[in-house]
Amino acid sequence: MRTTACRIPAAGAALDGDLDRPDGATGIVLFAHGSGSSRHSARNRAVAAELRRHRLATLLVDLLTAEEEVVDARTRELRFDIDLLADRLIGIVDWLGGQPETAALPVGLFGASTGAAAALVAAAERPLAVRAVVSRGGRPDLAGPAVARVAAPTLLLVGERDPEVLRLNEAAREALRCRTLLRVIPTATHLFEEPGTLEQVAALAAEWFGEQLAPWEHSAGPAR
Repeated sequence: MRTTACRIPAAGAALDGDLDRPDGATGIVLFAHGSGSSRHSARNRAVAAELRRHRLATLLVDLLTAEEEVVDARTRELRFDIDLLADRLIGIVDWLGGQPETAALPVGLFGASTGAAAALVAAAERPLAVRAVVSRGGRPDLAGPAVARVAAPTLLLVGERDPEVLRLNEAAREALRCRTLLRVIPTATHLFEEPGTLEQVAALAAEWFGEQLAPWEHSAGPAR
C-alpha cells in the first residue's frame, strides 16, 4: 500500500486529498463527499478501506478549500453549489489522467448526498474517463439534465427508511440511460448509521467497481 498526501489544482482551487494505492490496483475510485462533510468523513473512509481490500485505489479530496468550508459552515450554500463541486471533480479526474501513478487506472466516482449529484455531472462531462458511478443516499435530482447524459454504469444505494431520497432515486433510475441498478438497504436511514448497513454499502460498491473497472473485454453488458 502506498499513501500520498496530494495538493490538487482543480477549477481555480488547490484541494487537499489523500491517495491510497494498494499493490496491483486495478482501478481508482474518487470520492465526492456529501453535505457539510470532507475527506475525513468516517463513512467514506470506511467504504474506501473496503475498496482497497478489493485492489482498488482510492482518492478522498476536500472539494472546498479551508476558507470556503468556514463560509459553508455559516451559510450552507456551497455544499449545494453542484456546478462548483462538479467542476472540481472534473478537474480532479483530469489530474488523475495526467499523473504517472494513476494515468493507466480506470476511474470510478463514489458520491454521497449532494456529492452524488456532482459525481453524475462529472461523469456526464467526462464519459471516456469515468467508467462507473456509485451513489450513496444521493441527490441525483440536483444533477439536472446531466443525468440523461451519464454513460457510466451507475449504482444507486438508498436506505429503506429514507423515503424522500428513495423517491428521488427511483425517478433518477428512470431518467438515467446508462446501465443502472437501484439497491435499497434494509433498515437504513439517510446516513446509514444502523448496524451493518454501511458494511452493505461498502460490499455492494466494491462489487460494482470491481466489475465495471475491470478490463473492457471482461466488463458486463447492459442491465436493462
